[in-house]
Amino acid sequence: MSYNKLNNLLGWLCFIIAAITYALTLEPSVSFWDCGEFISCAYRLQVSHQPGYPLFAMIGKVFSLLSFGDRTKVAYFTNLCSAIASAATVMFLFWSITALAKKLTAGLYRVTSKARYIVVMGAGLVGALAFTFSDTFWFSAVETIVFALSMLCIAVVFWAMLKWDARADQPGADRWLVFIAYVMGLSIGIHLLNLLTIPALTMVYYYRRGKDITFKKGLGVLLLAIVLLAFVQYGIIQYTVKFSGWFDLFFVNTLGLGFGSGAFVFFAVLIGTIVWGIFYSIRRKKYYLNLGLLCLSFLYLGYSNFAYVPIRATANPTLNNSHPDNAFTLAGYLNRVQYTPSPLLYGPYFDGKFVEAKDGETLYRKGEKKYEVTGKKQTYVYDHNTILPRMFSNDGDDPQFYKQWMNMSEDHRPNFADNLGFMFSWQIYQMYVRYFLWNFVGRYNDMDGQQNMTALDGNWTSGIFDGMKHLPKSVTHSTSYSPLYGLPLIIGLLGMYYHFKHKKCDALIIALLWFFTGIAIVLYVNQPSIQPRERDYSYVGSFYAFCIWIGLGVVGLAHLLKSKLDEKKAAYIAIAACLICAPVLIACKEWRGHDRSTKMVAHDMAYNFLISCPKNAILFNFGDNETYPLWYIQEVENVRPDVRLVNLSLLTGDWLVRQMQRKINESDPLPITMPFDKYKDGVRDVIYFSDAGIKGHTEVKELFDFITSDDPATHVEYQSGMVSNYLPTKHLKLTVNADDVMRNKVITPAQKGMMADSLTWTYNSNLILKNNLAILDILAHNNWKRPVCLAVTAGLGNLIGLDDYLYREGFTYRLLPLKPDTTLDDQGSKVNTLVMYNNVMNKFKFGNYKHARFLDEQSVTMFYPVMVTTFLTLAEGLAAEGRNDMALKVLNKFDEVMPDINPFIDVAARKSFMAETAYRLGDHKLGNKFTGYIYNYLTDEIDYNYSVFKDTPSRIDERMVRFGVHILDNITHYTKAYGEKSLAAKFEKKANEYKTNFAALVPGGDW
Repeated sequence: MSYNKLNNLLGWLCFIIAAITYALTLEPSVSFWDCGEFISCAYRLQVSHQPGYPLFAMIGKVFSLLSFGDRTKVAYFTNLCSAIASAATVMFLFWSITALAKKLTAGLYRVTSKARYIVVMGAGLVGALAFTFSDTFWFSAVETIVFALSMLCIAVVFWAMLKWDARADQPGADRWLVFIAYVMGLSIGIHLLNLLTIPALTMVYYYRRGKDITFKKGLGVLLLAIVLLAFVQYGIIQYTVKFSGWFDLFFVNTLGLGFGSGAFVFFAVLIGTIVWGIFYSIRRKKYYLNLGLLCLSFLYLGYSNFAYVPIRATANPTLNNSHPDNAFTLAGYLNRVQYTPSPLLYGPYFDGKFVEAKDGETLYRKGEKKYEVTGKKQTYVYDHNTILPRMFSNDGDDPQFYKQWMNMSEDHRPNFADNLGFMFSWQIYQMYVRYFLWNFVGRYNDMDGQQNMTALDGNWTSGIFDGMKHLPKSVTHSTSYSPLYGLPLIIGLLGMYYHFKHKKCDALIIALLWFFTGIAIVLYVNQPSIQPRERDYSYVGSFYAFCIWIGLGVVGLAHLLKSKLDEKKAAYIAIAACLICAPVLIACKEWRGHDRSTKMVAHDMAYNFLISCPKNAILFNFGDNETYPLWYIQEVENVRPDVRLVNLSLLTGDWLVRQMQRKINESDPLPITMPFDKYKDGVRDVIYFSDAGIKGHTEVKELFDFITSDDPATHVEYQSGMVSNYLPTKHLKLTVNADDVMRNKVITPAQKGMMADSLTWTYNSNLILKNNLAILDILAHNNWKRPVCLAVTAGLGNLIGLDDYLYREGFTYRLLPLKPDTTLDDQGSKVNTLVMYNNVMNKFKFGNYKHARFLDEQSVTMFYPVMVTTFLTLAEGLAAEGRNDMALKVLNKFDEVMPDINPFIDVAARKSFMAETAYRLGDHKLGNKFTGYIYNYLTDEIDYNYSVFKDTPSRIDERMVRFGVHILDNITHYTKAYGEKSLAAKFEKKANEYKTNFAALVPGGDW
């Protein structure tokens, strides 16, 4: 069989293996994080979060059609899109590795040697299949996320560049460059990750076409490549739209023409100029000018998929993030103005004091007939600055994190050494190297490990010495425990060594690809501190690059062996050894931690949120992992379209407030009475508290009218010179109209005697943003017509201080006009018991928690504790009302549908309260079962800590030990009190043993 035919067949074999793997482990429905939003936007062609992913949405739409009208299958088929794209990535990686291996082996084997081609094909198989089963890539391959298609774009352009390299001397070879430009333009509509291949691709061109290859010239070409990358990122992607905006501003505001007229003229001029330049280059026979303009035109042609964004924004779909229907809003959308940018080359330290704000460019919004000025973009000046700022954020707990991480005292001022120390130890090691080692050395588990370099959670391990560490079962029995013994890393380093030794230029290209898709991202993004999630997916391109070296490790090993063995035998042994030590080993270790085929948690938790709401409810939510699955299940599966979903973090934008004022699906407009002019961008962005000394509580409607009034008498001048409304008091009141409450069935007739005359509370902030302004409007004008609910995961504090009147009814708190029980320490424990019982016991779905082969971190650390608290709170509420039979049914239901998981010790503490409730209600069998689970977990974790304590006392989890012993004391007390003497003796003995072992922790023994 010819080389080309075998190469093609084995490439397709890799595709089939990868496709089958991903299909078998595919998540059957929606996943956590952005997946729900992406599926919703694909299914209904909507506008996702900044900076937009239009081509991804259009491709996803095509795959969603494979559901043939079955809405419950849409997510499966959009997930399948990622699986197919990832399998295709593996195929193109195989062909890239064989192309590089062919060049590498040219000087190591005879031209006619069959062993050479065996090694080449083996290298392709080992590298491509290692990437197939690698942790980070596999994770993105089985859910609807942009990184699968983005990696396909990277694989295609790199493969195409190697194709060009092999044919560069042939006529018409440069058409590959035009093809690369087109794919790169298309990829902008998926993710910007593909642009980071530009430096590596430029060096391929230089090494192939350069006349005199020198270090100095090569460095110059590399700098030129970085300039080219910046030109595409800023000049083409951003300034093309900005220029069109400035044209539109002139045509609309000066010439009086309609919106879009200037943008149309600008693009006509741009296209005309490029076309004229192409014809000019042909007539004058300027080849490189012609090639450059063709690449530019095809780059723009691919980038034109972004026309989707303003087109669909104008259609005003349900999900319409930022409403980018004009050039100015689109420019901000592309520039991610929704997110605070990090300083790159110069900026403040976290302890820098604010000096002044400098005005920058003028900001515009689309008005009725003209563009209106909203203000100036501001740059803030601080008194303590540095080049290459890394510890710059003063938000929230960030300063404390910097001090803790760098072991800085409270009075220490950060310096440049601290700055670089944080960059290398946290940003590069903790937030990149750790991820790299996950993929090629192994990892303990998939828990979040951003905050500690030595803890088990989220850390890497080779597994070689794990047998001597007395690891807890929570690690060794975890599906995500995947020690790889460092073997893939060793093979990759061997391949890298041989590559640099025999093909230095090609190796440098791979090194550049690895650097720019890895550490360069770290330096550019400049993450300020702890992220909402682990960010390994951002660096998958660098793991792709390293897998090329894993493949070339076969060449290196075969070359070492052929000095002792026959060429063919050496080739086969090298391939077999590398296959076993890389892809086969990785597949065996990683399969359990990536088999999502039985998991339905994200889907069912979203369902539970909606099913907990009364009819026509307003559901306020906050975080990504509640919002995005909620969007999916309502927009795609059409579950409870009567409920209005309101994301409080996005409600700070005028575009979402305005959207809430129209009907969506089956949900009528919200009772937001403000006209757009009262809350549009630049108007009432912030209203500050200024105590006017008002006695008592002020009616919400009266306060709302005051803070939205345009009467100068209701305004004050702030220190900045701004004149605006202000919040005169925080003491608010909402008078309850009993007839409205009963007519709208807010409470039952049995609860009428508990009805409050008014809701009185203290507003819990010193300022009002647009989201809270909208909430006040709703409260003032709702008249109890629509139920007001808050997702339990959003936190009580997000509903402006109304904690005393929020009652759990499942996965939501509902605002009820009942007299508050101020004796409660935890206002979140109030339950509308009968409603919640019906929701949890008869309507809830449980995500296949009990039987799923794999549960991801969000399922384990976020929603499992929510489920524990839900069952516990309901059982205790029912027991407090004397409904003991119902309370026991709740506890038994928990045992029936939920597995025994303890992601952290607080969950074990909550389960100890479950056990106590079971004992108190007479179900000793269930109580014993719960306490047994708790005992096994605590002893396993504390025994591990004791093994650590004997060697390095400073590295133990002191909270685990102290709190664990406290819980053991509690369950000892429960079992004694309810007659389980043998269990009590067992628990007490173990607790006393720990108190002895850890006596040094608690001088005086006061546990």
